Amino acid sequence: MDIVVPVNYLAVLVCGIASMVLGFVWYGPLFGKKWMQLSGISMQGGSKSAMHRSYAVAFVASLVTAYVLAHIVVFSATYFGISGLSAGLQAGFWSWLGFVGPVTLGMVLWERKPWTLWILLNGYQLLLMLVMGAILALWQ
Repeated sequence: MDIVVPVNYLAVLVCGIASMVLGFVWYGPLFGKKWMQLSGISMQGGSKSAMHRSYAVAFVASLVTAYVLAHIVVFSATYFGISGLSAGLQAGFWSWLGFVGPVTLGMVLWERKPWTLWILLNGYQLLLMLVMGAILALWQ
């Protein structure tokens, strides 16, 4: 049985751009210094080409996340009868709760990173999943 899920590729692209903008604000003026302190990251010594590569990979990863989340939004509408903003927010929240939040716990449990860092990183991830879910649900 073939199941074709209608994906709005323009909405996926907008989600990728939203990810970069939100990340710039979150890890820049809002929490950049705190994130660098908790992560033990220094901005000195990095090459521009390495930074451009990192941004490119992060952008592609965001596109993959948005593409998969688009499927979850469609399935939510199809199987659970919810649509619109509610479907997008629920898809984003449950995807974060089931996949992102638990997986990133390893950095606290095994790498001995502080809980504050986990909260900072996952605050961004949760907000991003909610924004992406909203974009994908409202722009079908």
